[in-house]
Amino acid sequence: MWEQSFRDKSAEIRLFRSRAIILAIVITLMLAGLGWRMAHLQITLYDKYQNLSENNRIKIQPLAPKRGLIYDRNGELLAENVPTYSVTLVPEKVPDIEETLNFLDDLIGVSERDREQFERRRELRRRPYDPVVVRHKLTEDEIAKVMVNRNYLPGVDVEAQLVRHYPQGETFAHVLGYVGRINQREQNQLDADPDTERRYSASRYIGKLGVEKHYESDLHGEPGYQKVETNARGRITRVLEQVDPIPGEDITLHLDARMQRLASQLMEGRRGAVVAIEVKTGGILTMYSNPGFDPNLFVTGISHKDYNALRDNPDLPLFDRSIRGRYPPASTLKPFLGLGVVDMGVASWSQTINDYGSFQLPNSERVYRDWKRQGHGKVDLKRAIVESCDVYFYDMAVKMGIDRIHPFLQSFGFGQRTALDVDNTYSGLLPGREWKQATRRSHWYAGDTVNLGIGQGYMQATPLQLATATAVMANRGKWVAPRLMLSHSGDTTIDESTTPPDVVLNNEKNWDRMFNAMQNVVEGTHGTARALLRKLEHPIAGKTGTAQVVGIAQDAEYDSEALRERLRDHALFVAFSPVDDPQIAVATIVENGESAGRTSAPISQALINLYLGGGEGE
Repeated sequence: MWEQSFRDKSAEIRLFRSRAIILAIVITLMLAGLGWRMAHLQITLYDKYQNLSENNRIKIQPLAPKRGLIYDRNGELLAENVPTYSVTLVPEKVPDIEETLNFLDDLIGVSERDREQFERRRELRRRPYDPVVVRHKLTEDEIAKVMVNRNYLPGVDVEAQLVRHYPQGETFAHVLGYVGRINQREQNQLDADPDTERRYSASRYIGKLGVEKHYESDLHGEPGYQKVETNARGRITRVLEQVDPIPGEDITLHLDARMQRLASQLMEGRRGAVVAIEVKTGGILTMYSNPGFDPNLFVTGISHKDYNALRDNPDLPLFDRSIRGRYPPASTLKPFLGLGVVDMGVASWSQTINDYGSFQLPNSERVYRDWKRQGHGKVDLKRAIVESCDVYFYDMAVKMGIDRIHPFLQSFGFGQRTALDVDNTYSGLLPGREWKQATRRSHWYAGDTVNLGIGQGYMQATPLQLATATAVMANRGKWVAPRLMLSHSGDTTIDESTTPPDVVLNNEKNWDRMFNAMQNVVEGTHGTARALLRKLEHPIAGKTGTAQVVGIAQDAEYDSEALRERLRDHALFVAFSPVDDPQIAVATIVENGESAGRTSAPISQALINLYLGGGEGE
């Protein structure tokens, strides 16, 4: 009763109404703000959010071009692309990478090497959300296991791609080189140029060595792209638009796969190199270094174990002896020096010296011995070439002098890089006064000239240089610089502006007379390569050489049995054939092979027979 008397119902009603009005106003304002916001988002910002929505649903993916193929001169495939399936992972879409890798290990097997390579590829990614390969070369059964479990593997997918493959394996490893994953240094170089960055936007591999590197720009091709629609998990549901990539250009090389395989067979168990050049074109027919390696190991990433095994091998399988091996040319230099002797009038073909087995400079106690202890007796230039008389060339080198020897030998390419499309070649070493002063801080002495006279001392040449000089000799001084590329599906041409000038003799007949002397090295009764007569199918002009690895005392004899195998003399042989119209020039070096007539010369002969005869050689 007392409560009711104190309540003011009209006041309560007014309070309620005012509160309701205020609440209604607030709700109206909130609804108006929400409506305005919705209108602003859907009308004013329509274009912006439509683009964001489309970009979230639709993505542009670059497509890698198919790499150009490489063929030999007869159309045999040397480098191809093989399809393979890989399991990939996008780190940004994976909640727990370690757990996912363990799950994949249970499903298909992920080795420690795979994990190691995955981490390396992950570090080298160009941009976020790029997929990283976990494992290459999945089988159909492994693909099925991954696809069945896709719902439990967010960010994981199976990707088809073309991977480089070298069907010839070790046989062409050094000359072709290989492709490998783009590393950080290469990536920085690519990103520095917008055009190059675009070209490699979808590429993971690049040429690392050899032909693959030199012709990278031609072999690579141009990328394409596809516009795809994706679901909430980022998986592609359909392709909306596609522009196909332009494949790289195919290349045909002068190399002859039959000759390369034959060189590999004949060099088995030996260390050394063989280079054969087509005289008229300069085409490199064979460029083989032994031992080699399997380039396929490097394509998708070589393991530390495999790389360490190659790196630590004392036979140096990663070292390309054909272009980087530097050897004293030894007696293979004598035909070139002999040409200079007669052409400059230092001596005539008929002029003789008496060889008693040794040579001494005036006022010097140093004795320079001939390989034949008792000497060769009366010797002219032809006999000095045929029997490889050291004393004759000691004497003639001193009479000719370094100031005339150096430029004459240089005209044949010694001490220079002359190959047009072979990278990483060494220039060898053609010593002279300026070189010795600059590198040894010493004058050039007559004794240095004596050693140079038989291709020893400071002088060094690579097998490619020896083959090149022999080809120039066979071509009667006409220079056609060595090259690997025979033809190209594009419009690339080789720049020949750096080719040296032709070697012009004062008397052109000296070419023929030297050819005859070199032919007698093989066919003469006392020729140092007369062992080739047993299998002589085509007339060969050649010259043997024996390069010392270690010096021996002046009064001591060379004792093969007393030396460790790796300290024995190198065996060299240069040759060209046929003699009357040379087509092929060959240089062969067998490390520690000692007798060129028994080791390097038969290898050269077999390659010549195969090239000229068309058979499989012996």
